[in-house]
Amino acid sequence: MTTTTNPLLLIPNIITIARVFAIIPIVWLVMDGDTTLRIIALALYVIAAASDWVDGYLARAWNQQSPFGRMLDPIADKVLVGILIAALAWDGSFSGWDMIPAVAILFREFFIPGLREFLGNATVVLPVSPLAKWKTTVQLVALAVVLLERIVPGLGLVSDILLWLAGILTIWTGWQYLRASWPHLTGPAR
Repeated sequence: MTTTTNPLLLIPNIITIARVFAIIPIVWLVMDGDTTLRIIALALYVIAAASDWVDGYLARAWNQQSPFGRMLDPIADKVLVGILIAALAWDGSFSGWDMIPAVAILFREFFIPGLREFLGNATVVLPVSPLAKWKTTVQLVALAVVLLERIVPGLGLVSDILLWLAGILTIWTGWQYLRASWPHLTGPAR
């Protein structure tokens, strides 16, 4: 881990912060309803989603890992996914059936951090599983295809399948975390 006194100056953390703020123009462009602006929103979204991999790679390669970065990275992912889901629901990109995996994703993305915070008080750590990393990737790809669906006709089935796959992976990983934490939730009070 690096010993830099200001984690805000580390390149990986700057990239993560940019990912958080990228959701503002992305949502604004999506909600405008114009196809050209949606293409720009999709391009910005793909860059923001790819930055999730880039910041982690650079943090490890340049030995610029920090507690701030470890805290902010999953928050950036949740902000990007959660706010975009709200915008896509608002603009009608989701069908009624699509709202089932969308709500499942939102539920898990609020529930598990709350669970982690609660267990943190009991000094229990729930490490991120490899499947949870895939879950995030599938969520990001699914939302990109949902964005693309209004630009390229005929992607409805593909976006539905990816969104439902993301929802299933999201619920499954949430269940894994809940199961791993259950003994700490049902044990004697401390």
